[in-house]
Amino acid sequence: MTAAGTNPDTAFSLDSYHVSEELGFILPQPLKELPPYYQPWMDIALRVPELLEAHQLRDHINKMPLLCSSFLQKHRELRLAHLALGVMTMGYVWQEGEKDTVEILPRNLAVPYWEVSQLLGLPPILTHADAALANWKKKDPEGPFDMNNLELLLTLPGDDSIQGFFLVTLLVELAAVPALRNIPTVIKSVRSGDCEALARALEVISQSLQDMTDALKLIHDYVNPSVFYGTIRIYLSGWKDNPIMPNGLIYEGVQTAAMEFSGGSAAQSSLLHCFDELLGVRHVKSSGRFLTRMRNYMPPVHKELIQDISMQPSLRDFVQQQACEKLSLAFHHCVTKLLHFRSYHINVVSRFITVPSARARQLREQRPDGKSNISKAPIGLEERGTGGSSVISFLKTVRDQTKSVFLLPTPSRDKSKTNLQH
Repeated sequence: MTAAGTNPDTAFSLDSYHVSEELGFILPQPLKELPPYYQPWMDIALRVPELLEAHQLRDHINKMPLLCSSFLQKHRELRLAHLALGVMTMGYVWQEGEKDTVEILPRNLAVPYWEVSQLLGLPPILTHADAALANWKKKDPEGPFDMNNLELLLTLPGDDSIQGFFLVTLLVELAAVPALRNIPTVIKSVRSGDCEALARALEVISQSLQDMTDALKLIHDYVNPSVFYGTIRIYLSGWKDNPIMPNGLIYEGVQTAAMEFSGGSAAQSSLLHCFDELLGVRHVKSSGRFLTRMRNYMPPVHKELIQDISMQPSLRDFVQQQACEKLSLAFHHCVTKLLHFRSYHINVVSRFITVPSARARQLREQRPDGKSNISKAPIGLEERGTGGSSVISFLKTVRDQTKSVFLLPTPSRDKSKTNLQH
């Protein structure tokens, strides 16, 4: 654990957790190129969608030289390498959809991917930290951080929709930055008993949570549900809790036994884990186990931040002990906004997974030839998130557990709750 997390006399600072003041968990200025030695990786990684469309990605990867990972010296080099190897791996495994998956990832991809993963403390599969946090560049370096000025470094099949999916996710992360910046203030204020500063910080966090919900709404403008369900989703799926690959994947040259890793998931974002620990939300049983496991898919310093927030004096207990209506309302607003975000996320998942899943079943019955994009979606992934969970029931459980941290209502706070919900 870091000193900031465990020593009550030390100021809690985000610096030691590699959290950017401007970008939060987003990797600042990701590299666009690796050292020339690794050009064989980039040559393929940049062409993954077109090689998949031609059913040639596996052939190209099988002919790729086995490169030594030891020339990757800097953190940003390792992050780009992990992204490139991850995109290639997802494409290699899922090139032929659910019909013809592979049991073995070839040595020339598996060995360097494992080595880079070990150096970063990440698993050898495409994660949220790769595809969203470290996969962006500005078209105009001096321009704004928005949808019109952003593009992906590397991508997978799905055309504009996959770019929209990852860039909207990136903007949700960006919207959370003011909230992240105020976490140290919350912790310091609870330690010192400064109710005024605490209430102000909680108001900033509430607004930031609302901004995250507003950013998430952009997904409807930039992502086609049929393309997400029928094309994109399988390339984000892993080989754990996946009926299509029940035996996992052998990483040739790493170990002889197959390994299982979950696919990308919103639960791999450190944001809501931080807010849950700060507000005292406790996730239990299967949902709690899944969320805890997803922390192993985060950069280790971000996971450490979540753990260290959990070790601080209880914000909720402190608020409950104060006779301060302003502070109680500020806490109440935070929980309400977190609840709103989770409810909206359920609506999004319903539109992008549940509804297309029902439509796909209907189309398969009507048109067995499977000509439509949505009816070609993998049957084995119906009603599952890319992380492997039964997605809607999981999200509803997580949302309902969030409600448990509401403080006992007072008449004025109960009225505020009513106003917020309408």
